[in-house]
Amino acid sequence: GLRVVLSRQPGIPTVAISVIYDVGSRNELEGRSGFAHLFEHMMFEGSENVGPREHSALIERRGGEDNGTTNEDRTLYFETLPSNELALGLFLEADRMRALAVTEETYENQRATVMEERRMRYDNEPYVGSFLRLHELVYDGYFPYSHSVIGDMADLEAAPLAWVQEFFDTYYAPNNAILAIAGDFDEDAAMALVHAHFDAIPRRAVPVFEPPAYTPPPARSEQMTDRLAGLPAAHVAFPIPPARTPDHYALEMMMVAIADGDSSRMYQELVKERELLSELSAYTEDLRGPDTLAFFGVVGTGHTAEEGRDAMVAILDEVARRGVGRNELARARARMRSSFLLGLESNLARANHLAEMELVAGDATALRTELDRYLAVSEADIRRVASTYLRADRRFSLLVVPAEETVGGAP
Repeated sequence: GLRVVLSRQPGIPTVAISVIYDVGSRNELEGRSGFAHLFEHMMFEGSENVGPREHSALIERRGGEDNGTTNEDRTLYFETLPSNELALGLFLEADRMRALAVTEETYENQRATVMEERRMRYDNEPYVGSFLRLHELVYDGYFPYSHSVIGDMADLEAAPLAWVQEFFDTYYAPNNAILAIAGDFDEDAAMALVHAHFDAIPRRAVPVFEPPAYTPPPARSEQMTDRLAGLPAAHVAFPIPPARTPDHYALEMMMVAIADGDSSRMYQELVKERELLSELSAYTEDLRGPDTLAFFGVVGTGHTAEEGRDAMVAILDEVARRGVGRNELARARARMRSSFLLGLESNLARANHLAEMELVAGDATALRTELDRYLAVSEADIRRVASTYLRADRRFSLLVVPAEETVGGAP
């Protein structure tokens, strides 16, 4: 049941391997959050033929590098190696897929590691907590996306080893995974290695994820205090359709047109001209289920979070009424083309993108036409989606104020 994607690129003697599992935090049960991210750590802690932390050590000694990432929709593991070490990479991935060492010792060790990561990267970084809170607002009542990928620490503290073993046995199976190989290799030799290492791993009865229906909660605005923030900040967000749907492509192009880069409308007006914001970012989550379009600004000295939010909203309201201009769309197309093509230059980037596309579209070759979907977006498409999704009754805003301030900026 393992799906295999090959992308040969001779010339540079390296090879990248990506293994993506169709499991993320959306698959977790209430009271059992954080398991997908936990396994991002556990998968490097040894298997039947590989000792604790030996997986990465073996790759590094061969001149390679490896890592893993988890999000709401999937878990991804990857390595880059000299092309003559393809067999090593495939052996390591197969060994941990077949016989990961899920022991009390590795569990306790990595549970402590995750809790420390939560403290360092989430609890002790300015503004990070506000991004988690924004997710809770947009997906209120929709558990697959409302809880954080790193999970609730109380859930991890209470989880017995048997629950963790059950999670691995359920989802880490060849028929729930995609293997992508990109770089300088011989296709027949690579497939022979894949068969040699993966054929004996049994498929499992993986449950089909059936997402519950999502109805956006009522629009709301909220304020939170951030003891680590040096300046106020503001989020403005809207629920939007899933990634790889027609409206999503149009909304992404609109976002790039008005808020991506120093020459964008929002940056020019709010950062350069008015100096109302000191930082600006815009993003979609690219989720397979209901997604989010969001704008985040750190407010400049002497201004309030309310001012920052209201200024972003004013521009978004104008876009909802009038769309974007021809020059803005042309600029967005150029930026999208550049970022898309540059994003596929390395073997590792291609392997990861191909694995992701096989997962979300069921066909890795859809990557060949993905850029065309963005470039086909018209001014009329953007006007339509902007007027549909950027409405006040769909808008969520979150004001972030330093601990010594209120919304108005007074001590």
